[in-house]
Amino acid sequence: METLLILLGVFIGYLIVYKFYGAFLARLFELTDDNPVPSRQFEDGVDYVPTRKEIIFGHHFASIAGTGPIVGPAIAIIWGWLPALIWVFVGSVIMGAVQDFGALVISLRNKGKSISEYTAKYISTRTKFAFFLIVFLEIWIVIAIFGLVIALIFNIFPNSVWPVWLQIVIAVGLGIAIKRGANVTVSTIIAVVLLYLSILLGVVAPFKMPAVFGIPATGVWTIILLIYAYIASVLPVTTLLQPRDYINAYQLIIAMVLMVVGVIVASLKGMHIVAPVVNAHPKAAPPMVPFLFITIACGAISGFHSLVSSGTTAKQLEKESDAVFVGYGAMLTEGALATLVIIAVSAGIGLGYLKDGHLLTGVQAWTAHYSSWAAAKGLGSKLTAFVTGAANMMGTAGIPKNYALALMGVFVASFAGTTLDTATRIQRYITTEIFTSLKVYAFENKHLATGFAVITAGLLAFSTGADGKGALMLWPMFGAVNQTLAALALTVITVYLRTKGGWKWIISGIPAIFMIVMTFWASLMNEMNFIKSHNILLYSVNLIIILLVVFIVFEGTVKFFQVSKNEKAA
Repeated sequence: METLLILLGVFIGYLIVYKFYGAFLARLFELTDDNPVPSRQFEDGVDYVPTRKEIIFGHHFASIAGTGPIVGPAIAIIWGWLPALIWVFVGSVIMGAVQDFGALVISLRNKGKSISEYTAKYISTRTKFAFFLIVFLEIWIVIAIFGLVIALIFNIFPNSVWPVWLQIVIAVGLGIAIKRGANVTVSTIIAVVLLYLSILLGVVAPFKMPAVFGIPATGVWTIILLIYAYIASVLPVTTLLQPRDYINAYQLIIAMVLMVVGVIVASLKGMHIVAPVVNAHPKAAPPMVPFLFITIACGAISGFHSLVSSGTTAKQLEKESDAVFVGYGAMLTEGALATLVIIAVSAGIGLGYLKDGHLLTGVQAWTAHYSSWAAAKGLGSKLTAFVTGAANMMGTAGIPKNYALALMGVFVASFAGTTLDTATRIQRYITTEIFTSLKVYAFENKHLATGFAVITAGLLAFSTGADGKGALMLWPMFGAVNQTLAALALTVITVYLRTKGGWKWIISGIPAIFMIVMTFWASLMNEMNFIKSHNILLYSVNLIIILLVVFIVFEGTVKFFQVSKNEKAA
């Protein structure tokens, strides 16, 4: 029954926080629908499109979620379920959601520019290019690695292939129908029903990609997905990005509802947590502090979210007041998803786990999967723990296990896909902004900028061979870079609020200090490990990131006290 109590406590907590803290933030940032918004100022039908908050919520949520709130908790559970749960709830409420919301509001008031661009306005021009380098590096890795991630998901769950690709066709059809004046509710219901029918096709006809011209399946999928990302990025947002993310959000909500039902039924049938409450020193794992705060990013706080808020979402919000529902609400929903993942990998897995042909249950099942850091670390291992646990819980509610496994596989692959195409579009914006700042105006052409984003990611993906796994070279430092970006985003928000006077800055300032300390600590520990392993590439790139962060934090601190000094003088 403890799983049911955890579920109820966390979900009710999120509802209370959204109602009261969300309203407090709206007053703090002085939201008003009298302010012009970029979607109306620069409406072009391609990137700047005023959109209903329910639809843009779907895009925003699907873009920030991806596989992040799944893989992070699925490995961090090795330190115990309680530290993971506390970090997800507290982190999302006072850090992650504040970052997402703050970055969105500031972008709304700065022509929909990315956080990298408006860093120059609120801190200094010098920091803009340092910020750009960090952001470009992060998205570069994301695009290259997510092509591989989806390829691996297709390999692990071949029954997810047809539904994921058919979802694109369904989404385009939904977008066309809504453009032509079709009823949104009816169109949405039809699209979601078609989506779930396509999962049946995946169960009946799973697809396994063969090698093509000597290129392994992962390499073939990576090429196909990069081509898809290019097309998705240059199309108008209303053609594919919005409708796909919109129905993805409904897919997620339905999947979450099914998992909630599974938790309730399984709890009533005796399911209990089999993971340890706290496991401070798992075999061969790094220390829980600071790495818990790096391992769980999405679900608690993630720097990538600030790029989505200030990259695509700010260009589509039709009024400022929608920022609470979209920016703050979507992050809390992601925290709720991460909570369900924690329950799945701490309790659901105990209902049955297949290991070397033997069906294990209870503590034995959890221990077999999480016997050491190395055993739980791989992508396949993380996804297997979640999908198995979730399918087990849904199975107690009468859902056939093979359909539940397919549903979860499609769920994971679909959200990885939305992250891929959103990241590509954001990289296009970033590329255009940075080259325009350097007076290279050719990159204002969306095809050239998108081509640059995709080709550079492809070069990284295939830098080590035809399997498309080149981005894995930089992956060990990605978590720290991503969380460092979150710390820097909170720093910019803090300086912005400081310019408004008073003590408003505290709501982002304290989280910024916490994240700076934790991510800098983790980056230094990574640096020592990279040096010990003689990995020249990783310790060189990581050192550059550390120096850039020190520079930006120093500049931000100087600017903060300059604003304080000017306020006192006034």
